[in-house]
Amino acid sequence: MASLRVATMARPVCPPPDPMRLDPTSLKLFISVIEQGTIAAAAEHEHIAAAAISKRISELEENLKIRLLIRTNKGIRPTPAGIALSTMARRALHELDEIAVQMRDYSRGLRGFIRVYANISAITQFLPQDIKLFLNDYPNVQVDLEEKITSTIIKSVAENAADVGIFSGDSQQEDVEIRPYREDTLALVVPADHPLQDRPGFRFADALEHEFIGLHRGSAINRILSAAADEEKRNIRLKVQVTGFDALCFMVNSGLGIGVLPLDIARRYSVMFNLRIIPLAEPWARRKIQICVRAFDSLPTAAKLFVNHLERSRA
Repeated sequence: MASLRVATMARPVCPPPDPMRLDPTSLKLFISVIEQGTIAAAAEHEHIAAAAISKRISELEENLKIRLLIRTNKGIRPTPAGIALSTMARRALHELDEIAVQMRDYSRGLRGFIRVYANISAITQFLPQDIKLFLNDYPNVQVDLEEKITSTIIKSVAENAADVGIFSGDSQQEDVEIRPYREDTLALVVPADHPLQDRPGFRFADALEHEFIGLHRGSAINRILSAAADEEKRNIRLKVQVTGFDALCFMVNSGLGIGVLPLDIARRYSVMFNLRIIPLAEPWARRKIQICVRAFDSLPTAAKLFVNHLERSRA
């Protein structure tokens, strides 16, 4: 049985009408007419020709397809639609002014969002006070701070995953800019009755006879200690690895091993845990803590202000 196929032509789809665009200047002049009572008074107040205002009002009414003003020999009065429009127009113009103010604040660095990656040494020693002072001056800036190891910090800044990085040591990566921030000194912490605390002429090589509590894999302090042990042709014997200085001190206090951490942090925890601090005289124990950015000139204004603030904090 033969079948019949009927081809039909698709009807063209008409695009939706463009949304109505209301000119903020026309809305402002419309509000002025209502407030001043006459077009002539509004023209004088706004320093514009009365004919120009009248033309804009007519265009508004034509676009909105409704009468907004009733003209009388005593002036004008708004229709119910005109009253509603004046309320909405005031709100819309206020929002536009707020947009302009906030964007100006962003351009001046008064508002913003700064992505900061830092290592544990910078976070525990210096950044709390430095960030507090910065946010006192720029309360509408948000600082998003994450702890990372040094290699991740530098890589993330180079790849634009972070605006500002703060790390310990030096960087050989050429696609980041390095700026000085602070310095710290490493020290050994041992239990109160540990034999190393009374060792005359103590050197770090003496500590290698004992087991260590280390920080998490990849930490800057671990790398420094491994390099120092290599210089002595020895190995670091890591008993336990932890993720923070407080956990390290808990482990040392329990007698599981000895540990190395920044001197200022060691002083804080020594009181809490009754630990003994043994200074490290080796040159590598004095560390540079540095700032890295991908390109300072390309940073958002808030991030530039933050970096400048960190650099000034060294004084």
